[in-house]
Amino acid sequence: MTESSSSSSDHRDDIRARSLGLRAAANARDLGGYRTADGRTVRTGVALRSDALHRLADGDLDVLTALGVRQVVDLRGLNEVQENGSDRLPEAVPAGADAPVRLVHLPVYSAEHDIYIALRDVLAGQDAAAQHALLGDGGAERIMTEMYGWFVTDPAIRGMFARTVRLLADPDGVPLLFHCTAGKDRTGWVAAIVLTALGVDRETVYEDYLLTNVRSAALIERIMEVFDARGVMSDPTLMLPVIRAEAGYLDAAFAAVAAGWPDFDAFLAEGLGLDAATLAALRKNLLDG
Repeated sequence: MTESSSSSSDHRDDIRARSLGLRAAANARDLGGYRTADGRTVRTGVALRSDALHRLADGDLDVLTALGVRQVVDLRGLNEVQENGSDRLPEAVPAGADAPVRLVHLPVYSAEHDIYIALRDVLAGQDAAAQHALLGDGGAERIMTEMYGWFVTDPAIRGMFARTVRLLADPDGVPLLFHCTAGKDRTGWVAAIVLTALGVDRETVYEDYLLTNVRSAALIERIMEVFDARGVMSDPTLMLPVIRAEAGYLDAAFAAVAAGWPDFDAFLAEGLGLDAATLAALRKNLLDG
């Protein structure tokens, strides 16, 4: 086996290993296994990220049960939950109840950044000019980069991300799975915050973020085929910047951090309000060694 083919095989094995194996949530995967700058390793089976769980089949529920998931954090807006459906979980109950799985809803939502409503309306109208006006000439990329900046600059939204990190720092709260709709944007930023706080290097943080494109490749292809077959869009490729993870989007979030705080540690402390004890608990919960 050549070095190139061995590297490709290792990459495929890594992708399979990270997958949780949920048939109805292809982007469900484990944050574990990444190395930190001080040589420690993120524990597997503790911090899990995913796309939405409303379509889970019975077999998927068995997987979550086997993983011992204690908490699920749903970052979707209420409109997304109403339109697509609530999470399907093993004995899921509202937050605060004493049950095997605790469902916590932390909506990362604002009417000014509701891309789902804007896309739904422009797609339903099947108006090529309106679609191009919204998404063409870099419009889709602008929508996405503005949203990632908003993740950082809006105090209330920062609070939702901070609460997710605090739940991961609770020794009685893991294994914990966090998700949004596609498991890409809001979920991706939570993962970036957590991995960075644990000491994982920036290149690896981006690799984890972009792995969404591998896990969701088949779904993206089906979406393109449906749009084309049904005539929803005259140019379905206009949607690609919205449904794919792009390094430039994560760049926008990190740039907003750099613009507002001296460094990422200051962002954790001042922007997210995470004190030293919480960060120490997070590292104790999520790191081996």
